[in-house]
Amino acid sequence: MAKRIGERTLRFENPPAVLAHAAAVGQKEGAGPLGKRFDLVAQDDRFDQKSWELAESHLQKKAIDLALEKGGMQASDLDMILAGDLLNQCIGSALASVDSGTAYLGLYGACSTMAEGLALGSCLIDGGAARRLLAAASSHFCSAERQYRFPLAYGGQRSPTAQWTATAAGAAVLGQMGSDIRVTHAIFGQQVEMGVKDASNMGAAMAPAACDTLSRLLRDMNAKPTDFDCIVTGDLGHVGADLVLTLLREQENLDLTPVYSDCGSLLYKEEQDAHAGGSGCGCSACVLCGPLLRDMHEGKIRRLIFAGTGALMSPTSIQQGQAIAGVCHAVVLERGGKS
Repeated sequence: MAKRIGERTLRFENPPAVLAHAAAVGQKEGAGPLGKRFDLVAQDDRFDQKSWELAESHLQKKAIDLALEKGGMQASDLDMILAGDLLNQCIGSALASVDSGTAYLGLYGACSTMAEGLALGSCLIDGGAARRLLAAASSHFCSAERQYRFPLAYGGQRSPTAQWTATAAGAAVLGQMGSDIRVTHAIFGQQVEMGVKDASNMGAAMAPAACDTLSRLLRDMNAKPTDFDCIVTGDLGHVGADLVLTLLREQENLDLTPVYSDCGSLLYKEEQDAHAGGSGCGCSACVLCGPLLRDMHEGKIRRLIFAGTGALMSPTSIQQGQAIAGVCHAVVLERGGKS
């Protein structure tokens, strides 16, 4: 059973193993610096579907199917699927798994959903409530723009702090044993709201929550940043990433610079004009389930903090002038077994 250490961190007595993983992305993401490290790059972001929302569901299902295929499994081998997206009522994930024939738990943590799914899934595995499960998350640029901002045909000008919602999905299968990559710790974040109301500056809204979660995790583990090969947030983008480094340095006397990166800053090249970087549930999901876990398999990363950050808002709350609360959930992944 998981044991609470320090103030909020859970240490798993039987650390869940990452049995398989896969990442599927759109054309823009495939043309970025990580493009060759994804399992699937779409030739058509519409996937021959009738709507952008159905295209997102198709993309998430592709990631799930690929992860299961790589692990030599079928959906019937899972005890449950934990998945989420940015669409109203998480309909993208619901449709992606409607024919799976297994238990389904829909999650909403905004862009922190992949980390939330891994943390919750690890608790279920460690506690014996599940033997094998899958965590997944997705987003699609066109479906997100229609819901949160303007119809694409409107041609609205994007502010410099705006991030590009990734057309991407990631899926990871967790089990009780079968891999030397394990989830050893998890921490669930609290909401932090600092008065940011600009939906085009989500990095600023999420950075304080990332600062809170990362500082608590390191303190609870009695660890310093350089005890890890990599500390990755997802996805603050350029603005939020700079802000979280500044906040941790000034408020907590922590310097993450030697080991820090952000999924939203990694996904696109500067010339791709993603402004402040990537965002969306699929952004951190595809970077983790593609390049990061591949690097762990290859021995390039042995100890990783994956901290998913989310801006908790809706179109209605933004229109009504509500401030945007940020949240950050994190898991520690280690290669080499139980810590």
